[in-house]
Amino acid sequence: MHCPFCQHSDTRVIDSRVSEDGATIRRRRVCEACGERFSTLETVELKLPAIVKSDGRREAFDARKLRTSFDRALQKRAVAEEQIEAAVRAVVHAVRMTGEREIPARSVGEFVMAELRKLDHVGYVRFASVYRSFEDVADFREEIDRLERDHTSSDGQLELPGVDAHGKPTKVPKIK
Repeated sequence: MHCPFCQHSDTRVIDSRVSEDGATIRRRRVCEACGERFSTLETVELKLPAIVKSDGRREAFDARKLRTSFDRALQKRAVAEEQIEAAVRAVVHAVRMTGEREIPARSVGEFVMAELRKLDHVGYVRFASVYRSFEDVADFREEIDRLERDHTSSDGQLELPGVDAHGKPTKVPKIK
């Protein structure tokens, strides 16, 4: 590992810690030449399948595009950053677990919709409206009716993530 300060090639690890989810290792390092300290993050790098678009084009899987999709769907919604990160990781895991070398973009979209449905129904409907190319208000109503059917409790109360029993948005603590 090269020192980011002096570019010397000899650095020494002085501390290593595994993240809570076990997916990364944070290493504290010191440069043998200049004495500066810095941290690195180590993650496993696995080859993800190529994405086959509806027009037949193929492109490499891009987790940044995936994150952007979640951010757009959940814009101005009370969803904690850590919940979004967990959902992105869940989609990446699902894609990886297909075991395929190529996967249709539609499959990735379905994985995203499943995670959004768990997180926030407004975000889910936003994503679904673009993903499924809703043509009119009737398409929105059908999707909302489906959500209501799937999330009505035994006492007839609607149970939606991000919404309390009175239909008001629930507060999610901000993560610093």
